[in-house]
Amino acid sequence: MYKLLLGLVLAALTAPLAWAQDSYTIRSGDVLQMEVVEDPSLNRSLLVLPDGSISVPSVGTVRAAGQSVDSVRSAIQGALSPNFASQPTVYLAIGQVAPAGGSGGATIPVYIMGEVTNPGKIRVTKGTTLLQFLAESGGLTRFAATKRIQVQRTDRKTGEVKVYGFDYKAVQNGGMAKNIVLSSGDVIVVPERRLFE
Repeated sequence: MYKLLLGLVLAALTAPLAWAQDSYTIRSGDVLQMEVVEDPSLNRSLLVLPDGSISVPSVGTVRAAGQSVDSVRSAIQGALSPNFASQPTVYLAIGQVAPAGGSGGATIPVYIMGEVTNPGKIRVTKGTTLLQFLAESGGLTRFAATKRIQVQRTDRKTGEVKVYGFDYKAVQNGGMAKNIVLSSGDVIVVPERRLFE
């Protein structure tokens, strides 16, 4: 009886944690912990990249941002299956949540247009960088000119428009990006790739 009661108490205490993880939507900057019971050499931390993907050994790139932990676990498990005699047991959990990017949760409107998955107006937390915004907005299409992304910022007093260039291709290749912190009303333009670009 004591063991049954203890089991029920533990289940009641851990259920909210499991529910919270199942209802959590993964975002860029999160770190996932993966364990594969049948092959511990695959156990590792997986950083969700700015484009929303994770890189899994023996699998390659898996889309993670915007999905639940369980759906990403299932995708990894399915992709690993051909490498095992029977379906592998994969555990996936949130190891670290991406920082929110502080200012007490105040949001500002930012606009994105061109070769992006979700064009339009998006409210972001003050202090959000362009790279974080690109990840939040759903990413770029395959036709995006990733070397020629622009941030257009209008000075409210003078009406003058300043244009800042951003080379996302360099970031994809492991380079550093200018840390452009977005301001209210910024317009991000992602042009279409030229023929031989």
